[in-house]
Order: sequence, then C-alpha cells, then structure tokens
Amino acid sequence: MNLHVVILAAGQGTRMRSALPKVLHPVAGKPMLEHVIDSARALAPAGIHVVIGHGAEKVRETLDAADLNWVLQSEQLGTGHAVAQALPHVNGADQVLVLYGDVPLLTVETLKSLIEQTPVDSLGMLTVLLGDPTGYGRILRNAEGQVQAIVEQKDASPEQLQIREGNTGIMLLPGSRIQAWLTGLSNNNAQGEYYLTDVVELAVSQAVEVSVVQASDELEVMGANNRQQLSVLERAWQAREAERLMVQGASLADPARLDVRGVVSIGRDIRIDVNVVLEGRVVIEDDVTIEAHCVIRDSVIKAGSVIKAFSHLEGAEVGENCDVGPYARLRPGTVLQRKAKVGNFVETKKTVVGAGSKINHLSYVGDAEVGEGANIGAGTITCNYDGVNKFVTRIGDGAFIGSNTALVAPVSVGRMATTAAGSTITQDVPEATLGVGRARQRNVEGWKRPVKQPKD
Repeated sequence: MNLHVVILAAGQGTRMRSALPKVLHPVAGKPMLEHVIDSARALAPAGIHVVIGHGAEKVRETLDAADLNWVLQSEQLGTGHAVAQALPHVNGADQVLVLYGDVPLLTVETLKSLIEQTPVDSLGMLTVLLGDPTGYGRILRNAEGQVQAIVEQKDASPEQLQIREGNTGIMLLPGSRIQAWLTGLSNNNAQGEYYLTDVVELAVSQAVEVSVVQASDELEVMGANNRQQLSVLERAWQAREAERLMVQGASLADPARLDVRGVVSIGRDIRIDVNVVLEGRVVIEDDVTIEAHCVIRDSVIKAGSVIKAFSHLEGAEVGENCDVGPYARLRPGTVLQRKAKVGNFVETKKTVVGAGSKINHLSYVGDAEVGEGANIGAGTITCNYDGVNKFVTRIGDGAFIGSNTALVAPVSVGRMATTAAGSTITQDVPEATLGVGRARQRNVEGWKRPVKQPKD
C-alpha cells in the first residue's frame, strides 16, 4: 500500500505566549512535532509531508531530516486548505493519513488500527468519547449509527452541542478522491475557513464508506494550545512511561516523581527513588538501585550497581556492582569497570576506572586511565589542561594516590606506586616507588600572628 502522511504544523499558538512555534514546545524532553514524526515513521510510509507556516524556518531548522518533505502554508485558511498544500506531493497515494503536530501522545498502535480497519477506497476517522466535549467538533450519526457529518463547535446547534463523541481531526483519506474532495470544500462557515471535516459530508453524499476507530482515551488525542494543556500532556506522558517501566520490572518509590525524557530500557528488579530524571538513551540492567534526585543522561548502568542520591551521569558506562555517589558527577567518556567506586563530590571525565578501584571523595579525575585495585585519596586532581591542550594521566594497578595530590599531566604513576599526601607530581613515578613532590616544612619560632589595628 502506498501510504503518505501529512502532518499539520503551521499554527501560531498565540495562547502559548511564546516566541517558540507551538509545535516545538517540548513534551518529555523533545518537541511535540518530533513525537508525531516518530509515530509517522513507525508506519513506514512512502512519504511524510510536514505543513509549516508560523515560525517555518525555526521548525525546519530544528527537525530537518532527509525523510521529511516540508510544505509551506503561507496563509492559514483552515485544515482543509493546509492539507491541500500537500496535494502535489501525494499524487498517486493509495491513502493519505492526516496528523497534527501538537498531538504527541497518539500511539502507533491506534494509527495502525485505523489503517487496518479502513478499506483503501473508504474514509477513515479517529474519534473520541469526551467527558466535556467543549471545543471539539461533534460527530453526527444517523439512526443506524452511521457517521453523516462533523459539525464544528461554533456552527453546532444546542442539541448538537450535547453530543459527547468528538472529532480528533485525524483522518485517513482515499488517494483516489482526495483531490476532488479538497478542491470542493467551501469556507461558508462561522470561521470563514476551509474545514477538512467537511470531507465527511462529501463522502456520505457519494456513498463512500466511513470507517470509525475510537481513541483509547482523551489524553491520547489531546493537543496543546496553552502551557496548562502542555503540562497535562507532560504528566500524562510520564504516567505512561512509569507504567511501562513498572510492567517491565522496575519498582518506583513514587511513579508521579519520575521523569523520562528519552528512550529507557531496563532489566528486572530495578529500584528507583523519587525525583529521578532519565534523559536520552539510558540502559539499566538487572538489580540496579537509583536513589533520589539523580539525573542520568545517555548512560549505561550494568547489573548490581548502586547510584546514590544527587548523582549526575552523562555519557557514562557504569560496570557491574559499582558504587557511585552520593553527589558524584560522571561526565562523558567515563567508564567504571566492575566493582569500581566513585564517591561523594567526585567528578570524572573521559576516564577509565579499573575494576575494584576507588575514588572515594572530593576529587577531579579527567583524561585518565586508572588500573585495577587503585586507591585515589581525597582532594586528588589530574591537572589535564594547559589552557590549550588536554593530556592523559596513567595510574597503574594497585597504586595509592595520597590525599591532595596534584598529578600534572602527562604523567604516569606505576603499578603499586604511592604518592605522598600533598604532593605535586610532575614526573613519572616508577613501579612500587614512593613519589614525594612537596616543599620541606619549616617551623618559625617566635613568629607573631598579625593582629587587627584598632580604629581611630
């Protein structure tokens, strides 16, 4: 089947009170329009056509990709007019699916159901039962329950306003009729616009079958016209993600206090405390514990590891049975091997920490290679940057780095070597050797401590 998808994303969104185009406002960390595009891609269509208008350059710049065809709607004259702008690009399509760029919670499963239940020469519609249908077009059916038309809120009679079945605007149009239907639309209505919904009446008048699929709930087809609605969509998305993770094997201390802003895959027996944020691509293996207030972005946490409270991980790989935090920061390129420990107020960057090695507290280790079983004392710093270039520090297996050691890279500390506390190490320390790099202490007898002079 030759399926094309048209996504309407030209609206200004004045009620957002924002310079950012409405469809670029984020839900779960990415623009609403990107969610819709991802759903469209999952259908493997022959083409995806995004109709843009207000903020067109910004929208295209943000989401441009090789598989997207951008269509400009220079005047916003209604949904029917918007779809008509894409007509030259859908010539020869068997079916044309119309989606909306501000409806991010719509599932691929619902769209597949709509496609499967709509014959190629029929009109498919997605509707929803509403507790409060205010603002929605109403679905008009005959005595046999067959759809006859859609009436918009502003054009509806008092009796029609009582109907609870609402129009979502999402339609599957037969390619053989789309040209004639769209060119036959009229703007003789309260808004003076060309409504896509009027094709329903045209289909009925031509005895074309109208297939209807209902969305699972209101939130799945809800759009965001203001920031209050945007926040409702955000919480609904997060509730859906929390449910998915719990089904897959995660115990959440409070499902309402987990934020997922990316793609998260998990194993079994995961424990996640409150106010944890998972961003980007995150992999969490079996029996991992993540304590409260952690932010984990684009990282892998392997089985049995514990991420303690207030830790931040970005672009890191944590090996099996590691211990991280509290208040640790693992920056991109950090790799912790099995049973490594990075403790409180430790920052690492582009560093491999060998199996069983420990950096317990108050240290910065960047651009470093740490062997197995090493112990890095409090206050240790790898001085890896000369203002222009970065240099590597190498610490061998079993090495002991004394507290407040400054390792001036490039430098190596050999296997089983030790640095004395308070040392500045500027030369390599050979294997099984003590490196001392500090000034000799001297005590000055009779020295008088300065005192504050009395004020006049």
